[in-house]
Amino acid sequence: MTYATDRLHEEIAYVAYHFHWSLEEILDLEHADRRRCTTEIASLVTRAAEG
Repeated sequence: MTYATDRLHEEIAYVAYHFHWSLEEILDLEHADRRRCTTEIASLVTRAAEG
């Protein structure tokens, strides 16, 4: 099963925007690790908006 290209680009942009990581650093992550980063970023953003 292949991961949707659009979804991959969304993850890359999201992580790059919030963590300021390079494309290479993000693409070096395993898929599960990259998804974990996006989940953690979303949690941080939600908490900041509530606080």
